[in-house]
Amino acid sequence: MDNQDKRGGSALDRRHLLQAGLAAAFAAPLGALGAQAFAPRAFAPAIDFSEFPLCQTSSDAPALTGAPRKLKLSWNANAVCLVPVPVAIDHGFFKKQNLDVELINYSGSTDQLLEAIATGKSDAGLGMALRWLKPLEQGFDVKIAAGTHGGCMRVLAPADSGVNKLADLKGKIVAVGDLAGPDKNFFSIQLAKLGIDPNKDVDWRAYPGNLLNVAVEKREVQAFLASDPLAYIWLKDSQYKEVASNLDGEYRDRTCCILGIRGSLIREEPQVARAITQSLLDAAMFASQNPEVAAKSFQPYAPKTATLADLEGMVRYHTHHHHPVGEALKRELKAYADDLKTVSVFKQSTDTAKFAERIYVDVFAV
Repeated sequence: MDNQDKRGGSALDRRHLLQAGLAAAFAAPLGALGAQAFAPRAFAPAIDFSEFPLCQTSSDAPALTGAPRKLKLSWNANAVCLVPVPVAIDHGFFKKQNLDVELINYSGSTDQLLEAIATGKSDAGLGMALRWLKPLEQGFDVKIAAGTHGGCMRVLAPADSGVNKLADLKGKIVAVGDLAGPDKNFFSIQLAKLGIDPNKDVDWRAYPGNLLNVAVEKREVQAFLASDPLAYIWLKDSQYKEVASNLDGEYRDRTCCILGIRGSLIREEPQVARAITQSLLDAAMFASQNPEVAAKSFQPYAPKTATLADLEGMVRYHTHHHHPVGEALKRELKAYADDLKTVSVFKQSTDTAKFAERIYVDVFAV
């Protein structure tokens, strides 16, 4: 498959059918709560769902009764793979569950975000599994309720370079936005599976996320890791090519972003935890089946260089139809924990089955 096939147009549609993306789009990693919640925006009226195909997800539980339940949901507004969040607001998925959701943008450390959720400064949050799992070892009172999608992390290299596959990174200098980021963790795991020591055989260099391509242009590095929307936009330039992504191989059917919910909310108001999870899963399925509509919901948050067609292409590429819960989610979390052992992020003595059991929750069974 060539570079064009991996990005846009009808080829993207084919890949979307075969494969099933949160990454921060810019330099700020996923983490602590921002200082302010997003100001209200003029949302579109709720859609008449008879106009669009919509596959319902895992729960037939009735919506909450009484006054709308106010909740705070933390997200990274730069991350196009979190398109179900504005979709859920614009098109009535939160309202359908009788929720009044306040969005809080955040950046900084994941530890701060998890602490904010655990202590009730936020009720739930979205982030990347490979960023959250290590901090969750510390025992934050946060449970993972669902995966939200797959895809959004990529390895890029100059089109005229000899870096054509992941193994070609051996002996190379590679730019990353964050030396502890989920993309570095993910591709380090893949290198280790190829018998390449990611710590000794690759020279990782940190650069601001929006300047990663500049490092390549200056020939300071031979490749770089990037997330959408920036990665997608850079790939429109013929001087770059995609070398690998987190939709390759077995990962085409694995989630990369997850929904975490405050533990005390799950224990005290399990129906509210179900409602926020159901809202986002329904919005994710809607985005998968109606990418052009979902793209319009995310457009106010997108970089100006991203066209509506670009956003639609990204929504199609990210696997919003894949959002595991329950036992399926637990298996994926264990698999990631096993992967993190291979690059010494987790100790070899870690019981990953017990770890996955401890950090996940099936809100539809509570």
